[in-house]
Amino acid sequence: MDAGAFYLGGDRCQFTVWAPLHEQVTVAVVSPRGRLMPMEAIGSGYWQLTADAIAPGTQYFYQLDDDTERPDPASQFQPDGVHGPSQVVDQTAFSWHDGQWTGIPLDELIIYELHTGTFTPEGTFEAIIPRLPDLKALGVNAIELMPIAQFPGNRNWGYDGVYPFAVQSSYGGPEGLKHLVDACHQHGMAIALDVVYNHFGPEGSYFSDYGPYFTEKYKGIWGSALNFDGAQSYAVRNYFLQNALYWFDTYHFDMLRLDATDHIIDLNAKHFLQELAERVAELSQQQGRKFYLVAENDVNDVRILRELNEGGYGMDAQWNDGFHHCTHTLLTGEQIGYYQDYGKCEQLAKAMKQGFVFSWDYSPFRDRWHGSDSSALPGQQFVVCIQNHDQIGNRMLGDRLTHLVSFESLKLGAAVLLLSPNVPLLFMGEEYGEDAPFLYFVSHTDPNLVEAVRAGRKREFAHFHLEGEYIDPQAEETFQRSQLRWETRNEGKHKVLRDLYQQLIQLRRTIPALKKLDKQNLKATALEDEKLLLLHRWSPESQIYCFMNFSQSAVSFNPKMPDAKWQKILDSADEKWLGSNPTLPSTLVLDQTLKIPPISFALYQA
Repeated sequence: MDAGAFYLGGDRCQFTVWAPLHEQVTVAVVSPRGRLMPMEAIGSGYWQLTADAIAPGTQYFYQLDDDTERPDPASQFQPDGVHGPSQVVDQTAFSWHDGQWTGIPLDELIIYELHTGTFTPEGTFEAIIPRLPDLKALGVNAIELMPIAQFPGNRNWGYDGVYPFAVQSSYGGPEGLKHLVDACHQHGMAIALDVVYNHFGPEGSYFSDYGPYFTEKYKGIWGSALNFDGAQSYAVRNYFLQNALYWFDTYHFDMLRLDATDHIIDLNAKHFLQELAERVAELSQQQGRKFYLVAENDVNDVRILRELNEGGYGMDAQWNDGFHHCTHTLLTGEQIGYYQDYGKCEQLAKAMKQGFVFSWDYSPFRDRWHGSDSSALPGQQFVVCIQNHDQIGNRMLGDRLTHLVSFESLKLGAAVLLLSPNVPLLFMGEEYGEDAPFLYFVSHTDPNLVEAVRAGRKREFAHFHLEGEYIDPQAEETFQRSQLRWETRNEGKHKVLRDLYQQLIQLRRTIPALKKLDKQNLKATALEDEKLLLLHRWSPESQIYCFMNFSQSAVSFNPKMPDAKWQKILDSADEKWLGSNPTLPSTLVLDQTLKIPPISFALYQA
């Protein structure tokens, strides 16, 4: 049963809601003129009404048993925020121009994660559109939006959303979002959406007034867990299954990134993720193009990625946080919090070659064994990054790598990311060394909740980054400080770094050994004492060798490379990249001792 208000044309609308706790449910129209319309119970706790004289733009609540009025749990638009009435949307009115769009294969994606509110001064979907040509010129072919479900106020990361079907009103609502998706496809770019199926935000969450959306069997980090496997869980599961299909079908998204799937607690014989993968596969077959599901999951469990017929959950890819942690610790030297588990070149070599860094190994931070062996899985099933919203915004000062390391380290990090045999994800501004922080911000209206958020963030910072002054997430200035300084991308070092990203992406797309995400034709060797990583990738047409020096000192070494005509094609120490001391030769000979400058990389091709 599809819940929500569906405009049928001719000023007729069908309302459907799951409210098994009530004896009577009524549609209470509040605008353009008030009226009450009783709904009919149709079984399994669902209520339905098909009404006349309901035009697009009509605002309504559901009245539960004569007195309580609440927004629609499956509202498609909340123009007055999380506490206001829901609004009927004509989803057929938009004129799409992407009829010939067939998508981009997963292994070809260069993903660019962005936050709609801080990516432009306007903070809207449509304001993103003029920047698409610049991103495409960089080499990006997919953008990924942080969550856009309606949240309290107009400033939020999006993970406090409480209406998963309602497009954030301050970003431009349904119409603005469709313009953005349509423009992406017209520019030959895919678009992904970050969705949250593990909790609802704390303000405006009226779901318990309708039915058992939550269970007390489990306690999550956000309170009571969502009811994915208890009594009447069929409707809760259906609600989120419908939501995923809604983004693909109604809004033409190409991919969903599923937030923190390890907090979707489901002990049924068929896990929710498995059922979701089955439903999305059916839709892909019906529409003749592949829709992708990418999971965030902290458990490092290969079952997330295994095919459905192999007993897995059938996700297409997974974020590999270990890749980030390896790179971050090698570049920064940090060893606080979960970073204490990382810091060795051999771990980065393992991330390149196998995927998960912890494959049932002991984790000192967790004080237990962790992970599973992912070496048999192809590289395109891992989305990797060296920065993202979590790893920046969950620092007290919201500091990017730009604030933590040298320019040479930023260049080295770019090579680690874009020469890996995985799907790379850039966080907005990373490509030009954005100077603005990305802080955690909210705009709740409940004073008690605001204080709880402040206290909670301070507790989280107890494990990380104690230096500096605490920054209030509720303050508007916190949000404003997080806005990109986009104009700097063409200035000085910023432009040089952007040019380097652009060239690395171009090489990745044109050199067969880099283009094919084949972990079998790859060797990653760590010289741990020297903090040096040697990366060799090959294909029938070509091969590359990359030397990556994470040491603060120059390193002499003999790489023992295969006999071939090796030609240097990129050296971060060159003057072009604002380097100062290139020491590696233009060509290599067999059994040659080389000297690489500190914090640098060089790429050779044969």
